[in-house]
Amino acid sequence: MAAGKTASAPRVMVLLGSASDLPVIEKMLPLLERFGLTYEVQVASAHRQHDKLRRIVAQADKGGTEVFIALAGMAAHLPGVVASLTGRPVIGVPVASGPLAGVDALLSIVQMPPGVPVATVAVGSAGARNAACLAARMIALKDSGVAAAVADYRRELARGGS
Repeated sequence: MAAGKTASAPRVMVLLGSASDLPVIEKMLPLLERFGLTYEVQVASAHRQHDKLRRIVAQADKGGTEVFIALAGMAAHLPGVVASLTGRPVIGVPVASGPLAGVDALLSIVQMPPGVPVATVAVGSAGARNAACLAARMIALKDSGVAAAVADYRRELARGGS
């Protein structure tokens, strides 16, 4: 699953712990496009497909991916495992699932050990949209085109847009 992909690695790698998390990113992907960011979406469970995950992260790192966004529910190990495999920024998006409706995922992602940071956003699709905004702000620090797109989006929000 890829969109906005170029010959090199995408600027943003979106990792899902399960294909069932796809609806959570529906409104996030258009935001990445709006900011002019190439991205790729991959499904790789931290628990069941650790070799696949390791390969995806290594290839993305080698290709120059700048930010990882990792979505996971329940125990939500995916963002932390990704952070252990790369020195690039990782944004964790907790997914509402299971009996605790995402609170367990939120706490799991927030409580990373020292030296393995994961930026954490809200649970669910609103959090996924904020992850796109945060990734764009990170990349905008060195890319004036992305910075302009972020500024334009912020002006739209100030006018009452969504």
